[in-house]
Amino acid sequence: MVFRNEDLPALFHRTDAIAIARQREAVNTTRGQLALLVVGTVPAALPWQIRIGGSFQLLDAIGVLAYLGVLVTTFAASRRKAKSHWQLNRSAAEFIKSICWRYAVHGSPFDTTAPHPEAVFANRLEEGLQELRKVGWADPRDDPDDSGGGLITESMRELRDKAFTVRKETYIRDRLIEQRRWYRRRQQVSRRGALLWSSTIAALTTPALVLGVFQTFGAARSFALTGTLSAAAAACLAWNEMRRHHPLISAHSLVEKDLESMQAAMETTLTERQWPVAVFETERIVSPEHTDWLARHRM
Repeated sequence: MVFRNEDLPALFHRTDAIAIARQREAVNTTRGQLALLVVGTVPAALPWQIRIGGSFQLLDAIGVLAYLGVLVTTFAASRRKAKSHWQLNRSAAEFIKSICWRYAVHGSPFDTTAPHPEAVFANRLEEGLQELRKVGWADPRDDPDDSGGGLITESMRELRDKAFTVRKETYIRDRLIEQRRWYRRRQQVSRRGALLWSSTIAALTTPALVLGVFQTFGAARSFALTGTLSAAAAACLAWNEMRRHHPLISAHSLVEKDLESMQAAMETTLTERQWPVAVFETERIVSPEHTDWLARHRM
């Protein structure tokens, strides 16, 4: 049997779509703010001016518009709170996916001996989502235009009714191995990003350093260009920190190794009696909260 994201309930797909949209908005806003801050320093670094009507400085006006754009986007971002909505909806989507997988393959607390597993599933799901509501998550089901849909899909019920060997094979292939591949891909993306932005920062800082040395020893006149180079390097540094390339390389590597160990145990020594706890532990490992904790504390 094959179990994919398409087999998860509509609530997951709606929450996941909101998370993706808010992530795109938050990232684009930050990218735009950093670019505008750099653009604002360019007119002062240029050796010429463009006058219109005798006194109007066109290049300086461009700098003013750039700084105004930063203020406007900052104000808009503070009202829309795209980053917070992105993180809350991502947490909700991953929680829904995790609890659906646990229900479908008899993971704890929905193991084979659990009485009324559907009622337990609904209660646990609502309890988890209620915690997110307390910190500002907006439930898509509150939208009158939302089509709703059941929380337990036919595919989830079908997988739950399968024998242990089928459930185990499906979970290992479609959940655990897929997550390992995802973390491995994210490691590669983070490594490329860290290399790119570290190189860019060095490429921008080096000429600023050379110009500063020349000015220090009086070998050249004052260069306004150093301000623009410094601003550009600072913007790249801020972007690199926002994307958290370096800490995520380490965190994703650790999670991928833990999943590798869990896969080995599931494929060899794990018994059906140990299965519910093993699934619960696997879902804990792949949770965004666990990855974020590793990214914050891993040296």
